[in-house]
Amino acid sequence: QVQLVESGGGLVQAGGSLRLSCVASGSIRGLNDMGWYRQAPGNQRELVASITNGGRTSYAASVKGRFTISRDNAKNTVYLQMNSLKPEDTAVYYCNVEIITYSSRSSYWGQGTQVTVSS
Repeated sequence: QVQLVESGGGLVQAGGSLRLSCVASGSIRGLNDMGWYRQAPGNQRELVASITNGGRTSYAASVKGRFTISRDNAKNTVYLQMNSLKPEDTAVYYCNVEIITYSSRSSYWGQGTQVTVSS
């Protein structure tokens, strides 16, 4: 059984910073692409940032230059450092990881963590 657990969300004032973490656990042989998505009320879930197994990153235009995605393969963890936060960054943030187990290769989602940015 594989599980993704997120942490690090909360309430912050505009201009502040938060760091999200997502830890994968279970019978894991390897991790491929990892990403962070977000969903605000009334909106579709959107990709915020992603990082490949080789460390190549990509970002949504709205967060480029403010957010940084990173990974620690030894800890089965992906991070999202969010700086210069804006009220429009308010959303539930989800991690998504392609995980290789001994029997399959599948995409898994975390439970979501709320980020609220006040003006």
